[in-house]
Amino acid sequence: MIAAVRALLLAAGLALAGYGLYGLLADPYITDPLDVLVWAVGGLVLHDGLWVALVCLVGAFLVRGPVLRGWAVVAAAVTAVGLPAVLRAGVDRANPSSLPLPYLRNWLLVLAATAGLALLVALAGRWRHRDRDRAVGPVRHRDRPAGRRGRPVRRRAPREDRS
Repeated sequence: MIAAVRALLLAAGLALAGYGLYGLLADPYITDPLDVLVWAVGGLVLHDGLWVALVCLVGAFLVRGPVLRGWAVVAAAVTAVGLPAVLRAGVDRANPSSLPLPYLRNWLLVLAATAGLALLVALAGRWRHRDRDRAVGPVRHRDRPAGRRGRPVRRRAPREDRS
């Protein structure tokens, strides 16, 4: 079942990529498709070579916990997309219709909303673990192996591959 879904998604992705390539080559406004290819490769190198590496390094060394790390990735993506508008807002007063919104406020609201959502996810995870621990009963510390800081370590059973 999973293999069939994967094959269907692969076929749909290849069909969409082919349609996009056809649109690129058949568009009358694009006079030199090689320029588009250079732009796409440059964006790919900049994204995968610099941005993703930087986000992964910061996430690995400065952020603890999967929820906070996930929020940091979302915040980095929102900042990468929104920062140019935030920095340019109010620069060109000759044309009031260019960048007419309060971009700094909106950027901060999006960051606050995603941080609030991450906080809710973290609290739900703690609440779920607390209820599970309460159902299992007290576990003595000497029954579990100690981790790096001397605290007990919970071991999870390996997941079964259901493919």
